[in-house]
Amino acid sequence: MANNRRDPERNQERILRAATGEFARYGLGGARVDRIAERAGANKRMLYYYFGNKEDLFLAVLEAEYARIRAAEQKLRLADLDPEQGIRRLVEFTWDYYLAHPEFLTLLNSENLHKGRHLKRSRNVAAMHSPFVATLREILERGARAGRFRNGIDPVQLYISIAGLGYFYLSNRHTLSTIFERDLLSGRSKAERLKHMTALVLGFLSK
Repeated sequence: MANNRRDPERNQERILRAATGEFARYGLGGARVDRIAERAGANKRMLYYYFGNKEDLFLAVLEAEYARIRAAEQKLRLADLDPEQGIRRLVEFTWDYYLAHPEFLTLLNSENLHKGRHLKRSRNVAAMHSPFVATLREILERGARAGRFRNGIDPVQLYISIAGLGYFYLSNRHTLSTIFERDLLSGRSKAERLKHMTALVLGFLSK
């Protein structure tokens, strides 16, 4: 434990992991610093030293989650792909990421309940997204020049639509499954949803 105390980076990572689980499960209001510290093998004084108060820690968790998904998107090397392949890959990745990281969706739900007030204080989150938007804009322009995509598509609007197609489905899966008497998380339903989303997006882009 003495060595751990002298390793700030490792300590912060442990606290962030513990806080991510706590906030995802209980939301900002229900989360407890005591539980976070216990799960991280730290004490509250260390937590406050690194991250400030609970709301500052929540912002740090949000920033870390956004950094993680943006870093994963960079590894896709979308700009190196054919425009249609790039968009198809982005739709697939976004869907698969949401399925693999349900905590990401619950954290976003929690922040939206607070009207985004924590992210508004962030000095980092806007800069994380600028390169991604630029890449998506380049793909759309390349597709338009090739005569395969329509002109003038806003990359931000497109990404919101791609994200929304998966986000709404998964965030409302319990109510939708009940209403339509269908297991929306069965293997077949998930495969059908991805196929449907991909067709919608590419159909919209097609010239």
